Amino acid sequence: NNLIGFTGDVVYGNITSKADLALLDDYKFDYVFHQAAISDTRVNDQEIVMRTNVNSFYDLLAKAKDDDAVMVYASSAATYGSLPSPQTVGNENPENPYGFSKYMMDQIAYRFSDENPDMTIVGLKFFNVYGSREYYKAKTSSMVIQLGHQILSGNAPRLFEGSDQILRDFINIEDVIQANIKACNPKLNGVYNVGTGNPRSFQNIADILQNELGTNLGTEYFPNPYDGY
Repeated sequence: NNLIGFTGDVVYGNITSKADLALLDDYKFDYVFHQAAISDTRVNDQEIVMRTNVNSFYDLLAKAKDDDAVMVYASSAATYGSLPSPQTVGNENPENPYGFSKYMMDQIAYRFSDENPDMTIVGLKFFNVYGSREYYKAKTSSMVIQLGHQILSGNAPRLFEGSDQILRDFINIEDVIQANIKACNPKLNGVYNVGTGNPRSFQNIADILQNELGTNLGTEYFPNPYDGY
């Protein structure tokens, strides 16, 4: 459903499958935008996360090299773990398999770039992305979407206790798209943060949504089961 309106070729497959990746050999790319991953931070199966997110990255880098293509890939602010702001590239502390897999992708990109200095490889550390066409992600969709649907269903938004002190950098998908396009510049080799630089609390997000939707449902709070969240 997320591809309705797309008019290009769609090659369906699994990036962990060599046979599926071989289907790409019928195409020569100028740019590779690698967004595929297990992105659910709750997945604790390290083997499947590393195989999907890390091992397949080698294959896609090789394809980009063969095609003389620019590689733009999705890294993540999850590489920073619970480090205090400001989060700085090169000072990471991942705390779950997903964050570690993205950290490893960055290290692979650095090494591959050193070994292939004529290639352009750009990693984008996305912060909290929200926007259109993410509803299909269900429980892994952004909190902006989840809170919005709770409110539209007539329910008070549910937040952790102390959510007025829990801050995140929320960035709209349209800005993320522009960051990907700008990353195609061959002079931008490296890894970059992609956010607004203006953190908001989850409480602030819930309040903004209620104001925009014309509701006054209050907020339901429950204990935070996560350390450092």
